[in-house]
Amino acid sequence: MSRRFTLSDPASQDFDEIVSYVLEQSGLQRAQHVADHLYEAFQKLAEMPGLGHKREDLTSLPVRFYEVWSYLVIYKPETRPLEVVRILHGARDVEALLGEAE
Repeated sequence: MSRRFTLSDPASQDFDEIVSYVLEQSGLQRAQHVADHLYEAFQKLAEMPGLGHKREDLTSLPVRFYEVWSYLVIYKPETRPLEVVRILHGARDVEALLGEAE
């Protein structure tokens, strides 16, 4: 039995931007591949919300981080359904972007 997940508005926007960027740079097949892997990660996290790790050096928010390639899926493990807060490329200023949410 798998639990469900939701994407916050910023996470939904992140997802759309990631897929659009990959589509422009690498084409439809690669964009679909990225989208599929992100959704698989969301489902996996909903089933096992203890995966990933805390990053107290980046945020005091009660979130965990899970890597999918160079993307960080940032989620609240205690929420039901599991809430994905953001999906950010690891090269971005994650601390600043999460600071905006505090």
